Amino acid sequence: MEAKQRYYTILLADDHTLIRHGIRNLISNNPALKVIGEVGDGEELLEFLKTTQPELLILDISMPKLTGIEAVSRVKKLYPAVKILMLTMHKNKQYFYHAMSAGADGYLMKEDSDEELLLAIKRIQDGKSYLSPFLSQDFADDVISAYRNNRSSPFETLTKREREVLNLVVEGHTSKVMGEILCLSPRTIDHHRANLLRKFDMKNSVDLVNFAVRNGFVTPSD
Repeated sequence: MEAKQRYYTILLADDHTLIRHGIRNLISNNPALKVIGEVGDGEELLEFLKTTQPELLILDISMPKLTGIEAVSRVKKLYPAVKILMLTMHKNKQYFYHAMSAGADGYLMKEDSDEELLLAIKRIQDGKSYLSPFLSQDFADDVISAYRNNRSSPFETLTKREREVLNLVVEGHTSKVMGEILCLSPRTIDHHRANLLRKFDMKNSVDLVNFAVRNGFVTPSD
């Protein structure tokens, strides 16, 4: 009979080498944890996961080539057993909602303490969700779970083009201007807008914008 695994495997995804090394050094002091790899962008992350899946992915929300939010959605669809702890400097609630909606299991601030990182890992390892103490305590576990487990979220059904159109709708552009930005005809833009209204079950663009902003379905600006 094989010996039971002694450690909890972790993959680090951050484009800052010093941050990855700092986290690796901290984790190396805990014999129950093991970093099995490091990647610097979203494409490297997906390539790594094709051959090796960690139990926990610590993921920077601002990754190059594939954003952290996009990466969460892709990883959860391809490897649903992998837990994801977002690592971010953003305290904006929309980032939090967007990450949890995409399937993240925890949200840690880069300014949190070393002890807080270990606490976050332990909570997720125990099957719980985690939220940085820097964020409002109004976000209770049941709220986090509601976003994470909302598999019927309309955001999950959007195509890449529909997400682009949604962001432009929120910014207030007309169909003509959106067409110029995306190199599409106004008629095609209107088709995407109609699909957005249908998927979000909204009657008009004003309601769509309010809903998208309130629930973090648009990509927040820095």
